[in-house]
Amino acid sequence: MTERNFIRRRQGSWQEFEALVSGNRRAVRSAAAGFPRRFRELTQDLNTARAHSFDPAIIEKLNRLVNEGNQILYGHSGGFIKPLVRFILTTFPQKVRSQWRGIGAAFLIFYGLAVFFGFLTVRFPDLVYELIPESQAESLEEMYNPEAEHFLVPRDVSSDADMFGFYIYNNISIAFKIFAGGILAGAGSLLMLCFNAVFLGTAAGHIINNGFAETFFPFIIGHSSFELTAIIFSAQGGLLLGYSVFVTRGLSRGASLKKAGREAMPLIAGSAMLLVIAAVIEAFWSSRYSLPLAVRLGVGISGWVLLLTYFLFAGKGRDN
Repeated sequence: MTERNFIRRRQGSWQEFEALVSGNRRAVRSAAAGFPRRFRELTQDLNTARAHSFDPAIIEKLNRLVNEGNQILYGHSGGFIKPLVRFILTTFPQKVRSQWRGIGAAFLIFYGLAVFFGFLTVRFPDLVYELIPESQAESLEEMYNPEAEHFLVPRDVSSDADMFGFYIYNNISIAFKIFAGGILAGAGSLLMLCFNAVFLGTAAGHIINNGFAETFFPFIIGHSSFELTAIIFSAQGGLLLGYSVFVTRGLSRGASLKKAGREAMPLIAGSAMLLVIAAVIEAFWSSRYSLPLAVRLGVGISGWVLLLTYFLFAGKGRDN
């Protein structure tokens, strides 16, 4: 069987199936009787194309149609709750485990730089003014100074609800910039990841030098597991985009980038979920400095343990 004959004979069926899965639910229901047969034929076409090593673009198209058909054939209607639960319990942790090498590298880069610049700033206090604007350094001092007006509350924020909105906007914008930087061959994501690591380490060192460590660490430990993990995942999503520009695996550059976008989407969606959780904790829990220190530290440590357990074991039995 030649590739040209295969495409000429089956292309019409592919176009009909694509129009069907791209239409509304009413169109799918009207063709429900013949849908399983069409789906089986499409699956056979995909296996044939793979067996004969046809054009990767054809294989990619058939694979996409099979995936879309599979969602329609085996997905059950039930609103957004069931897909959301499936994503949280299975899809997201599986995707994280499948990308463990890249995520591990981003983890080492981020925390390595943060710790290095933290120690460097503690050793050389004036370094902070070379890396952070003086006005920003003063805002950090004010926020973690127990005697300051804006203790543990950002300026221009007057309530917990305002704090939640502030942190959501701030966290999501940082994560999006890191991910979007991946379009610059991955360099933008890597640069933004390093920038945020340097800022975190320098800010922490400056706060320690000013004697506010006892207010800084109990404040950040409650939400840091979710927020910093989301930043690392966003960087990995951006690096996937950058990698696809250079390594196309036989696809066109556009198709490779599109495929990488689908691969990265669970990481980005999961990161957004983690950032919402972080914002809730930061706005409604982290600033409760009247609570015992042991309780605040215990809750923060529990968050790290819970997150690690989730990504190691959630959806484990379905990884294949």
